[in-house]
Formats: sequence, C-alpha cells, structure tokens
Amino acid sequence: MPKRYFDHVRTWVFDLDNTLYPPSQELFPQIEAKMTAFVMRTLGVDQAKADQLRRDYWRDHGTTLAGLMREHDIDPDGYLHEVHDISFDVLEPDPNLADLIKRLPGRRIVYTNGSAPYAARVLSARGLDTAFDAIYGVEHAGYSPKPEALAFERVFGLDGLSPETAAMFEDDPRNLAAPHAMGMRTVHVAPTATPADHIHHHTDDLSQFLTQLT
Repeated sequence: MPKRYFDHVRTWVFDLDNTLYPPSQELFPQIEAKMTAFVMRTLGVDQAKADQLRRDYWRDHGTTLAGLMREHDIDPDGYLHEVHDISFDVLEPDPNLADLIKRLPGRRIVYTNGSAPYAARVLSARGLDTAFDAIYGVEHAGYSPKPEALAFERVFGLDGLSPETAAMFEDDPRNLAAPHAMGMRTVHVAPTATPADHIHHHTDDLSQFLTQLT
C-alpha cells in the first residue's frame, strides 16, 4: 500500500465501534442487547420482534436510533444514555495504536454514530484519549446518522475540515460512500473486505495499516 496515497492528508477521521477496537473485544454486543431491551419496553413487543426491528431500522435508516426517531418519535438522549450504560472492562489498552495515531501528521478526530460521552469512555478504556484532537457523536450531526451525507456535512462543517485533504477509517462499508463522494481517502477496517468503488483501501489490522503510513 503506497504511502503516497496519503501524502495529502491533513485530517484523519476515525469511526469508533469495531474500528478503534477489534470486534473480538465484545463491547458492541452489550449495546445491541441494550437496544433490544429498549425496543421491547418502549414498543411493547417481544424479544424476537424487538431484535428484528433493531436490525431492520439499522438497515433501513442507518441506525436503530434513527428508525426509532422517525417511526416512533423516540427521544434520542434518553435512548443513548440507556444503551451506552454498559461495562467497558472488555476493552484492552493499546499503547501501540495510540502512538501510531499520534504520529499521523495533522488533525485527528473521532466521528461515531454513538454519543460523544460514550466515545470518550471507549477511548479512555483503550488508552487512546490523548491521541485525538476532537470527538464528534451523532448529537453533533443533529441526530442524523452515518451513512447520510447530511450527517457528514454537519460534522465536517463543525470541525472545519477539508474533505479533499482528509481520510476516513470505518468498519461499515456503507459509511464510506459519502466521504468518498466528498473527496476523502477511504479505508475499510474489517475482518473481511467488501469490494466497492467507494472504498480505496481495506485492512483487517488497523495498527499494521497505520505503520505503513508513519
């Protein structure tokens, strides 16, 4: 992977869940269980129906929260507080990753479909809290979720970054389409590659990939 593809990059944008920690550190399954429980209680459905709705809303709206807001007028702040009330003990500090991110030239930010306070707790548990200049959550996008272009436009506008000199690291391939269209370099971080025109690079090891850039 030629380093020259990133020589122009001055802002490095990282997704959070399953990107800045590996899926093997099973944090997100806790959130999924909390989501299902929230849907069960709020909509009065059984577990199987709630789990199906959680998946359907993620597929159709970008996130379960977006589906709940649009279909049922759910308050986002209460939902986010509840589903992020989890244990972070499964996360392991990664000083090597922290060092590699700090060595990237320019500005380094986190942008997640979760909330910014939740992201801060994840970064702290991973020992990455000093590696970033800013954290943006779904609240900064007016609760519009990735992969919607509007969400990226709002967050990038707040940060003042120029997409033409930025790169996006993300585990969900859907969430790289809008950044690619805006002119960003895109990196899919996942165990399995998903070939697509809007994905420039794929890696199943973020640290190894960053080593080639620094």
